[in-house]
Amino acid sequence: MAAVLQFLWQRLVSLLGSLLTVCALLAALAAYRVVSFEQTDDALRMDSKAQYLASLARPTGSAAATRPNIVFILFDDLGYGDIGAGAVQGNLISTPNIDKLAANGVTLSDFHSAAPVCSPARASYLTGRLPARAGLPNVLFPGGGFKNLLFSVILNPDSNVRLPAEEITLAEVLSAVGYRTGIVGKWHLGDSSPSLPNDMGFDRFFGALYSNDQEPFAFYRNRNIAVPAPADQRLMSERYAKEAIKFVQDPAGEPFFLYFAHNFPHDPLFVRQSLSGRSDAGLFGDVMAEVDDGIGKLVSALERKGLLDNTLIIISSDNGPWYLGDPGNQRGRKGNTFEGGMRVPFIAHWPAGIAGGRTETAMAMGTDLLPTVLDLLALPAPADRLLDGKSILGVLTQGDPTPHDYLYYMDGQQLFAVRDQRFKYRGPAAIHYGTDQMPIAFGVPQKEWLFDLAGDPRESYDTSDRHPKTLARLRQQFEAKQHELSANLRGWDTGR
Repeated sequence: MAAVLQFLWQRLVSLLGSLLTVCALLAALAAYRVVSFEQTDDALRMDSKAQYLASLARPTGSAAATRPNIVFILFDDLGYGDIGAGAVQGNLISTPNIDKLAANGVTLSDFHSAAPVCSPARASYLTGRLPARAGLPNVLFPGGGFKNLLFSVILNPDSNVRLPAEEITLAEVLSAVGYRTGIVGKWHLGDSSPSLPNDMGFDRFFGALYSNDQEPFAFYRNRNIAVPAPADQRLMSERYAKEAIKFVQDPAGEPFFLYFAHNFPHDPLFVRQSLSGRSDAGLFGDVMAEVDDGIGKLVSALERKGLLDNTLIIISSDNGPWYLGDPGNQRGRKGNTFEGGMRVPFIAHWPAGIAGGRTETAMAMGTDLLPTVLDLLALPAPADRLLDGKSILGVLTQGDPTPHDYLYYMDGQQLFAVRDQRFKYRGPAAIHYGTDQMPIAFGVPQKEWLFDLAGDPRESYDTSDRHPKTLARLRQQFEAKQHELSANLRGWDTGR
């Protein structure tokens, strides 16, 4: 018996020694990464970016006078079914002001974010490039914190900690052609220069650098803290609405670009005490009702100034819903590349340019925003980099079919799926499962799948055997995209 106990003790000591060795190696790796990691910007691309922006001519005369103001309202974690315009029948949430914009504008029923999580999606909206192209495939965390160390430095060694400065943002383009530019709300593309809002084309910034569940959570005015952490989030919706209205009413004049990037309905949720209980959908509904109030006040401010007719208002979300919220009749939620994680609401309202009361089924993606604005203003695209998006101006104004042959679904640097207007091919990959009792998800390998979205929007049934030619075609597109990304991930024109 003593010999058995001694043997077990020796094995335990050996195991603990091995464990300590592994921990020491991981600690050494972490220390090395912390000391050695430094994000640098591409000097060649910075130079070509400067040349491109300098080359953009400012319109004069009648062309300048007819340029629309642009207001881009981006929700955080708003699901496809969370507003009346995209909701299934019986939704408990009331958003009358958003619904009015939809009724008098155009709704895209097949619009997608470029990523199922915050930072990558926002990078794509502003750059017209897939997240990996834009150099920001992963979620960012406050610099200097443990999560930033773990996820940005150790676990994702190829990840950046801010949007690369060589990327060209929509704000920089519009600023170059004479627009006033401002952001109210969530940035989440880096907390250090040269990738702060005021570095990346925005004249004015009021809001937060991160998601509202990340600490320290403070409100900034340009580069300075305006409301120190912990900022009272019960007042956030009211603050944001007032700042947005102040921006559009600025006597400095038009045209202007306002990026109104709300932190809600990302968890945790807060609402003013006086507005608690107004919705049948609980706190989530209360929050959405207050945000909707703010949008209504913003629209009224534009109308009072006589600006509403020539203001293009776009409303969308960075990804599908998180713990709460309605993904619509779709599989999945935030964090995965099923439709529920990436298909999001999209509304465009522009009385001077868009005939209202329409719903268009053409598929589109967040990468299309910048190319659409370039098309609207007759501006050239930069020649030194690939834009993954395409202009959907014709879809919005004339009901044209989609300009895309295919859309590509990525999470991080991994390509998960490709789809056309009807079918979606999901390549072989591990599917992560988790429950409320087991929040840690485990990856279970799966074969390739083919979903017929026309009849199966919930992606419940693999139809590979019924459509072998479609399967082969989409598989070929998937593999070609994989090869393209592998050969030139950032999408630089190697000829320059």
